[in-house]
Amino acid sequence: MEGRLGGLLWPVLGLPAIVWISLFFLVPGYMVLCVAFGTVDPVFRSPVPIFNPLDWQFTQVQVVWDRLFGPDNFYLPAVLRTLLYVGIAVISCLVIAFPVAYFTARHAGRYRGLVLALIIAPFWISYMMRMLAWINLLQPDGLVNAIITLGGLLPLDVNWLSGNPVTVVMGLIYGYVPYMLLPLFAALDRINPSLIEAARDLGAGSWSVLRRVILPMSVPGILAGTLLIALPMMGDYFISDMLSKSPNTAMIGNLINLSIVSPGQAGQAGALLLVLLLVLLVPMVLYTRSNARAQVRT
Repeated sequence: MEGRLGGLLWPVLGLPAIVWISLFFLVPGYMVLCVAFGTVDPVFRSPVPIFNPLDWQFTQVQVVWDRLFGPDNFYLPAVLRTLLYVGIAVISCLVIAFPVAYFTARHAGRYRGLVLALIIAPFWISYMMRMLAWINLLQPDGLVNAIITLGGLLPLDVNWLSGNPVTVVMGLIYGYVPYMLLPLFAALDRINPSLIEAARDLGAGSWSVLRRVILPMSVPGILAGTLLIALPMMGDYFISDMLSKSPNTAMIGNLINLSIVSPGQAGQAGALLLVLLLVLLVPMVLYTRSNARAQVRT
């Protein structure tokens, strides 16, 4: 009897998570499929979902496919631009966050909690308010231009807020770098200091310790942080809208948002969401396989 109850313990504990995922992921995901493979009301131009998979139509999906890979492929530049922006932003977040996380985990001592709080505190402010602050800083007469022109002494005229890709990438980095920092800190904090000391006793220099001990053991944190920030970055449209407002820097999230608010294009928005989901499956599968291999090795 006790063994039977013990066998039921974990399924019962996992039941709330299963219900949560079913209600807030599987059901909405299926609704997206029904809209993407549905039709459009000819009068009101509103989406008409088809719930029976046997009756699904591929009209909206075909439109998106043609706009991605057909002669009129004006969706494709936004998709490629999104991959480029996200790749640069993720690498930049890793370069910025790794030294900070290493210092906090290995050298901050009893003040590590305070250091983490001070780093994360600015990001407790509303996301929209922080982007609005960037707009004020990046105005033609703002603080950033005043600094790089030395108060107007240098003849530089940088327009940051009119379709500048650098501004969008900087906004992505600023918005998501703390979410890279926390997984890195957790991974670096778990490294046994005796392993680092042993490597140094064996004659390894600082660079060798970093390359052969610290980096390999922080791979789970790097992968977790990369996945944690890359997924929302791929669907982000707010930063490009706020800091650029130009079709030249539009990302796939902007295409989805534009399709949602345009009459008769909700099905195309659903098809674009499916494209985004397929792109995001690649890092998710790689992360899952990496964790599985790490568990097998341990």
